Amino acid sequence: MNAAGPWLLSLLLVSWLVVALGGRDFYKILGVSKDASTSQIKKAYRKLAMVYHPDKNPDDPEASDKFHDINEAYEVLSDEELREVYDRYGEDGVKKKAQNQGGDMFGNFFGGFGFHFGTAGSDGPREIPRGGTITMTLEVSLEDLFVGNFVEVARYKPVAKTVPGTRKCNCRSEMKTIQVGPGRFQMSPQQVCEECPNVKYETEEKILEVEIEPGMRDGYQYPFISEGEPHIDGEPGDLIFVIEQQRHAVFERRGDNLHTNITISLRDALVGFSTHITHLDGHEVSVQRDKVTWPGARIQKPGEGMPNYENNKQRGTLYITVDVDFPKGSFSEQDRETLVSVLRQESKQQVYNGL
Repeated sequence: MNAAGPWLLSLLLVSWLVVALGGRDFYKILGVSKDASTSQIKKAYRKLAMVYHPDKNPDDPEASDKFHDINEAYEVLSDEELREVYDRYGEDGVKKKAQNQGGDMFGNFFGGFGFHFGTAGSDGPREIPRGGTITMTLEVSLEDLFVGNFVEVARYKPVAKTVPGTRKCNCRSEMKTIQVGPGRFQMSPQQVCEECPNVKYETEEKILEVEIEPGMRDGYQYPFISEGEPHIDGEPGDLIFVIEQQRHAVFERRGDNLHTNITISLRDALVGFSTHITHLDGHEVSVQRDKVTWPGARIQKPGEGMPNYENNKQRGTLYITVDVDFPKGSFSEQDRETLVSVLRQESKQQVYNGL
């Protein structure tokens, strides 16, 4: 067999496996590689879920279908056991595993989280009402945005519980024709309702875990699908946390760059100095100058800024602006003569517009 033989055989084997496994490519749906980490899968899911959410695309059925695919892909790939089954046997393998456990994995997922956006019937698709979306601010320290962290939030959510009796539900207006006299008919609106099991709301505590990823930016939206306000005749809305970066005592963030100030003495400004700055994760950044340092001088430390959210291997720059603390009081005549002799600089004044 020539050198191309084994390579061609491997290619044919991979192609056969793809055809044999069938189903959808969940990695392609989320736009991640097959060796993607759980964190990368979560990040991709959140971005796509916000883009294709039905509330943002009410007149686009393709977006609704895409949203279903995104959630089903995430449900499988975010679960280590299901992901292993999917990698070996494809989507059919995942469905068979669910059937063996006595359920429909995707049906349970969407039934529990409320991803039904229309139910086909004799009158065609019917829009399912949704509860309100809750938007909340979540304050996060700059340290957590630098190194990452998990923040637990207690959510007290009204949950519908079935109680004895029935209630009117899914009410709608329909035009009904009634006879008002011989040969005379009139159309009038009439409310038509269905009979549903009676329910009452009970408040339950649920712990939501918000993953603060390195490099997240102020204003980033972190969604929890179907964790918003409930709707007694429909699906719950969403809960969205908006990341709000807390003010830091030492650093100011601008994009992926960090800015800070350091005050040195006039002596340090003239003869040089060496010091260090404690960074957000505790490591020390060395700052050293052997030359004269003027007030307002800016020292750059490439790679010591914030990690880039899309690519944590890239980091911004740390900019250090120097302030000089001049001595107060006055010098003796002899000290002034000594300073003039040491500085070897002529007296100079210049008036200009520096704004």
